[in-house]
Amino acid sequence: MQHIALIGCGRVASHIAQFLEQGMRGVQVIHVCDIVTERADAMALRLGTHAVYDMSEVLQNPDVTTVLILTESGNHGTHAREALLAGKHVIVEKPIGLIPDEVIENERIAREKNLLYAAIKQNRFNPAIEQLKKTSDAGRFGKLVLGSIRLIWCRPQAYYEDGWHGTWAMDGGVISQQAIHHIDALQWICGPITEVVSAQTNALNRLEAEDTTVALVRFQNGGLGTIEATTAARPTDKEASITIVGEKGMAQIGGVALNNITQWEFTEPHPEDQNTQKHYSQEVPNGYGLSHGPLLQEIFDRLNRGNIIPPITALDALSSVRIVHALYKSAEEHRWVTVDEQVRSARLGNPSTRATV
Repeated sequence: MQHIALIGCGRVASHIAQFLEQGMRGVQVIHVCDIVTERADAMALRLGTHAVYDMSEVLQNPDVTTVLILTESGNHGTHAREALLAGKHVIVEKPIGLIPDEVIENERIAREKNLLYAAIKQNRFNPAIEQLKKTSDAGRFGKLVLGSIRLIWCRPQAYYEDGWHGTWAMDGGVISQQAIHHIDALQWICGPITEVVSAQTNALNRLEAEDTTVALVRFQNGGLGTIEATTAARPTDKEASITIVGEKGMAQIGGVALNNITQWEFTEPHPEDQNTQKHYSQEVPNGYGLSHGPLLQEIFDRLNRGNIIPPITALDALSSVRIVHALYKSAEEHRWVTVDEQVRSARLGNPSTRATV
């Protein structure tokens, strides 16, 4: 049995709470924690558990085996490190960290202490995305021609008025906060992204970072790709899609959360193709989708079997963080940027740098 604590009781914690309320095998919530006492109290009441307001109290409790880091993006690296040093298994909401070096150091600590250090990339557990990955790995697309993602979402100005969303020190813009999920899907399915060039702007919202990004990417396998992402859509979220075009076929997954297969066609059809859209599409209520629950259940099941290797490791998730830094660096320096271990934006995660907005 995993005795868990939620660190942070904001938007994503509220989403995760619904899966905990529905009942998950082998897990018990014994603490929820937030420095905003009203949020912690409300979540504790909802989950029927104990509220605390200082993370150190959670980490000092020997009964807590696993913590979920659901705090501000800029705190993910630090909070994960504190939890690992306290001997807790750690599950981190995206991004795994804003600064790559923090993630690498945390992964080292986790290995030394024999602890789980897991990333939440719930879209990898979407039935449509799982089927797309399986199909790509089987070689049915052949040579990659084009891999593209589009994120057309709405975030009103009020979203950026909480003191951390949209700031360079704690968050970044649409690429770091929202589209990082879809970048992860693109690089996971189409192969490593090796080079990017991007343009960014604040189309409607006022924030330090950007609300709109358009980019070109090159894949290691020679294919090209595009990224379109904005939180300036109005009045609601409209689309989160990935499209793959290959020499032997094409597919597109759309919906608002990479949840519906909208195109599925191959030069060498398989009998099951005619039912793929029906079998693997999924209706979802919002952009979070429905896969946090299955992903977390898989993590808890593994822990309860003594397996500390998560389905999505911190180093898996680090790939999309590096791509995000490369996209920002490209916009900062107006050039193509190579995605490698050295790439680092001058602004993202840097509290001393502010953009002019």
